[in-house]
Amino acid sequence: MRLPRKAQPHRQCVRSGLRDQIVSYYNSLVDVHESARKHGVDDEDIEHAARNAMAVDDQDDDTRLYLGPARSGELLEVVTIVRDDGSELVIHAMKMRSKYRRLLPGD
Repeated sequence: MRLPRKAQPHRQCVRSGLRDQIVSYYNSLVDVHESARKHGVDDEDIEHAARNAMAVDDQDDDTRLYLGPARSGELLEVVTIVRDDGSELVIHAMKMRSKYRRLLPGD
């Protein structure tokens, strides 16, 4: 299922030296793979978490991790694969686990 979305900035907290800096980039659409629905997270909550991410981390396995709120405010972890054309395929979404808390600003 293709979810169109307006180009919205995503923020990435980059730790460098003594200060954090915010890096912004744009994505034009997100596709949600059936595997991302395994934990019962609605597509709208997946998109909300990615669009309003508090932290974004490019992983060593060529995936991207978003930590952001569902529409209810509950923090989610959303994992995507970035395609060559810049679009992203969501392959995992669930309530954020404590092991990712260290990636949030202020932790």
